[in-house]
Amino acid sequence: QLQLVESGGGKVQPGGSLRLSCTASKPVLNLYSVAWFRQAPGKVREGVSYISMNQGSSYYEDSVKGRFTISRDDARGAVYLQMNDLKPEDTAVYYCAADIGGASWNGFRGDYWGQGTQVTVSS
Repeated sequence: QLQLVESGGGKVQPGGSLRLSCTASKPVLNLYSVAWFRQAPGKVREGVSYISMNQGSSYYEDSVKGRFTISRDDARGAVYLQMNDLKPEDTAVYYCAADIGGASWNGFRGDYWGQGTQVTVSS
């Protein structure tokens, strides 16, 4: 199976930045659409950002538009989430997920998931 590993999380002050990485165990990430999700304690998991298989489409949850940027480097088997101007409300465990066949955001299921990386935004 495809394994995904997130990294880059940590604790930052409000207004700070972090760059999350999602690295795949096999050189086949080009066959998947990829998305980032997050879940705060006691809250439902929500979609944060999405990038299509061909990199032609992307999605951002309204609360992160203009602050977060998703990108992918299939040669390196990686997807990134650049997070700028972080807010306390962004505090959560962030997960990346891959969907076989390049599903659209609306049809995204997440066939493979990483274990998550903690992002904490606090003074």
